[in-house]
Amino acid sequence: MTTRYAVVGSPVGDVAVAVADGAVTDVRLPHPDGSAATDGLGEPADPGDDPVLGAAVRQLTAYFAGELRTFDLLLRPRGTAFQQRVWEGLARVPYGTTTTYGALAAAVGLDPRTTARAVGAANGANRLPVVLPCHRVVGADGTLTGFSGGLECKRALLALEARVATGASTLF
Repeated sequence: MTTRYAVVGSPVGDVAVAVADGAVTDVRLPHPDGSAATDGLGEPADPGDDPVLGAAVRQLTAYFAGELRTFDLLLRPRGTAFQQRVWEGLARVPYGTTTTYGALAAAVGLDPRTTARAVGAANGANRLPVVLPCHRVVGADGTLTGFSGGLECKRALLALEARVATGASTLF
């Protein structure tokens, strides 16, 4: 299985997207300096040479431009059955909204009193951020909490969605 990737410019920096065997396997948010996180990701490729990679690049570009709210990509997330369950719940969190770790746990049929932290850990293991929108999950008190791309990146993604969804300046 050869993994191929391309880099998409975004308001948060260069985002790398990778595909293998006809599905998107990774979306990597940029390093703190804004450069693409491509280390060990595979081989760079021209999105025009791979229809799945091309679709991923087009859709991510449209999302960052505020022109796309729902992704339509074949995904291949890698994780445990529990993580997969949480990520399926992430896919149902509406654009321009937020939820909490406890509410996400309840939405996937788990007891939020005992699994909210495990749901948070599953979010942290998500290799498809933005597409599986872990940035839409906040702390129980509504504050921004951990995010693989950093809190400023999370804030920027939420602000982008808020502007597009409601015309408001920001959620945070």
